[in-house]
Amino acid sequence: MSIVKIVEEPIDVAGLTESLMHDEYGGIDTFIGTIRQFTDEVETEKIEYTTYKNMAEKEMHKLANIVLDKGMDVVMVHRVGELALGEVAVFIGVAAPHRAEAFENCQMLIDTLKKTVPIWKKEYDKDKIRWGGLGE
Repeated sequence: MSIVKIVEEPIDVAGLTESLMHDEYGGIDTFIGTIRQFTDEVETEKIEYTTYKNMAEKEMHKLANIVLDKGMDVVMVHRVGELALGEVAVFIGVAAPHRAEAFENCQMLIDTLKKTVPIWKKEYDKDKIRWGGLGE
């Protein structure tokens, strides 16, 4: 049972991980993206994510379907709004018959999500505000 959505509330990592556990799958791979303090020498205080929810979820479903069509299960949840350091911004999970498939498809999902899904971030850094999003 796949889960694909944009949320405003904190992401339930344990619950989403548990949702991937099925008897037919032997490998589960997850990616958890959090708000980090430093990117090289740039110090971040917080990040605000915005999106066109319907469009973003539509694109996320397209990505999930690539993996679902291979007989695996998928969870893709991205949070929007203002997030503090350490908070979870994105959770990607893939359950597959074998670990190699889970690893490969989990990485494909997060890499492609960052390139194609319309989610933008406004980084509040110590020295200025920076905008980022697609392709980062």
